[in-house]
Amino acid sequence: MDETIFGDGAIRRRELCGGAVENTYAGVLSFLRRNYSRDLTGADVVVSGVPLDLATTFRPGARLGPAAVRAASVTLSDLKGYPWGFDPFDDLAVIDYGDCWFDAHNPHTIHESIVAHARHILASGARMLTFGGDHYITYPLLAAHVEKLGRPVALIHFDAHCDTWPDDSPHSLNHGSMFYKAVKDGLVDVEHSVQVGIRTWNDDFMGIKVLDAESVQLDGPKKTLEKILAIVGDAPAYLTFDIDCLDPAFAPGTGTPVAGGLSTAQALTIVRGLGALDLVGMDIVEVAPPFDQSEITALAAAHIAYDLLCVLRLKKHYRQR
Repeated sequence: MDETIFGDGAIRRRELCGGAVENTYAGVLSFLRRNYSRDLTGADVVVSGVPLDLATTFRPGARLGPAAVRAASVTLSDLKGYPWGFDPFDDLAVIDYGDCWFDAHNPHTIHESIVAHARHILASGARMLTFGGDHYITYPLLAAHVEKLGRPVALIHFDAHCDTWPDDSPHSLNHGSMFYKAVKDGLVDVEHSVQVGIRTWNDDFMGIKVLDAESVQLDGPKKTLEKILAIVGDAPAYLTFDIDCLDPAFAPGTGTPVAGGLSTAQALTIVRGLGALDLVGMDIVEVAPPFDQSEITALAAAHIAYDLLCVLRLKKHYRQR
């Protein structure tokens, strides 16, 4: 960067890497103050939002999630990351692409709109970090990633709900059945997939291994992490984090809260240990700001996203050594 930027780095920064001098409480609110850009050239990771909540089965509001996570991220944008001790943006090129546009009044077109959005970004060679929106968005995102890779992906799924309840209607929008469809469609490498934090019942988990909330509480995050790494192995993996994986005490701002979940600290410990995996794509979903308290749910989502970027930065650093 050939000059010091004071304020609004999201639209004034000339380089994809590096920082800017910002007032935390002011300025253009991209995620972590990264450049707002539709130019994918040189980007390692592309952040975008999918503000959809038409698929919810209880409380709406997740359409406002991407904006809330961006706003909460400002507190993480001006210091080296903890416990990493580095600024991931020194050499990880991340842009905020803005939000996926779809016609909310023509629901049957939404799936393909999200696929097309992801397809365009993935064609650049960048990885995606996507903010929902409700959890349905992961279904078309998975479709685009599998199309790009040419093979199914392992699913690392943090959630209170398994989201594999039966649904054979091809055009339905339902945030509780999309992984049933994804498995049926051959998008998911079931043998290497894992669901973490589950605490609702389903008679058929579609063969995906489940580390339920009780097991996480009993085993602790480090042993849980060991199990995840063993299950996923070296398979290309897509990580999806439904914020209701966290207990409502830590994430009240969500559409379908369930008591007995993970703490934010437990979740962050697990996420920070995923660097050995081949993470090809990531999303964080179901932040519903109308039900949040003091923005703690959006802040938890921003922290999880930040740590995922640190995981990718560390992996990139070691690949280049």
